[in-house]
Amino acid sequence: MKRINRNQIAIMNIQYKYFPLTRFLDDAVANGVKNIELWGAEPHFHLEDMTYGEISAIRREIESRNLKLVCFTPEQCVYPVNLAAPSLAARRRSIRFFEDSIRAAGELGCNKVLVTSGTGYFDGSNYDDAWNRSAENLHGLGELAKHYGVTLALEVLRHDESNLVYDLPTLKNILQELNHDSIGGMIDTIPMALAGEHPAQYLEALGEKLVHVHFIDGEPRGHLAWGDGVLDMEQYLTEFDDLGYQGYLSLEITDGRYFMNPTKSVEQSIHRLYSVL
Repeated sequence: MKRINRNQIAIMNIQYKYFPLTRFLDDAVANGVKNIELWGAEPHFHLEDMTYGEISAIRREIESRNLKLVCFTPEQCVYPVNLAAPSLAARRRSIRFFEDSIRAAGELGCNKVLVTSGTGYFDGSNYDDAWNRSAENLHGLGELAKHYGVTLALEVLRHDESNLVYDLPTLKNILQELNHDSIGGMIDTIPMALAGEHPAQYLEALGEKLVHVHFIDGEPRGHLAWGDGVLDMEQYLTEFDDLGYQGYLSLEITDGRYFMNPTKSVEQSIHRLYSVL
């Protein structure tokens, strides 16, 4: 690889949800990983239950190991969070959720927060309203993020998760409409593969507005350790390299097969990834 290097690799803590956060942090160090992405949920970092003192304690645990927190990813797929929800109460709750997440990122010394568009009804009956609500609320969050020096990484979801932002064209459309310096796009290689897309297409279309990547193998669904899926991860890596991607490639390994032994999923992925870097 000419440009992509090990300093751009990060790992996440989702598959460690039945273990202490310190186990995840220690595994990062043991495997020569310098960057982490923090999944915000129980039992590691459920923000709604935490004090500022507890947030500061997590920051100290990270920094004491000389690790860098490159993205805060509050759990927003299984909780009732939807910026495009038809219910005003649900939208207000979702906005507060992301506002608190942006402030928490500031306390953690992290300059990136993952966000998603939300969704409308899948029969399309409220599509325009849902799109407009999502765009309005994302823009408002972008203003708060700017105040805290945070960039919002807007993730492309699978089409069965959202009917708003689910591929490159829909991501381009909303980023152009938002036109906000504190909001960029991000891809997850699973929805990307399911949409029949490749990293090069995103890099050519977005350039520096592609601010983060979840870099995982799949079948093509699933979020698997490197080598446990069927995706051509080395080809993806070559495309990121050839087009000069300068952000982080984060290993979001979520499949339940790894819950009993999360360490092995990191060891396997990092070993294979580092062998080509």
